[in-house]
Amino acid sequence: QVQLVESGGQLVQAGASLRLSCTASGLSFNWHSLGWFRQAPGKDREFVGAAPWNGGNTVYADSVQGRFTIARDAAKSTVYLQMTNVTSNDTAIYYCASTRNIVEMQTISAYDYWGQGTQVTVAS
Repeated sequence: QVQLVESGGQLVQAGASLRLSCTASGLSFNWHSLGWFRQAPGKDREFVGAAPWNGGNTVYADSVQGRFTIARDAAKSTVYLQMTNVTSNDTAIYYCASTRNIVEMQTISAYDYWGQGTQVTVAS
């Protein structure tokens, strides 16, 4: 019943900006934290950032700090990952996930539901 659908992934040039979207259904959006993870070929899935459901501070991985921003739109049940100045190291499948936790949001095991992912490819 719960569904998370990512969109917005595409092929872009290094230095470009893009925005990924994750639309949730089947859950109480306002009571779920939304996180973003990514997985590059041959690598483990890694934490990107997360917005806690209680309006606390959004947390980001060091690798994207200052370049990526997460925003929530409760009216649309959508969370966005705004990406700027992307590099080839940002190439990955990006996943959104939901959890009722506000702690350990950087941990994969904390999340209850996952989207299918959207591919971001950065070409130089």
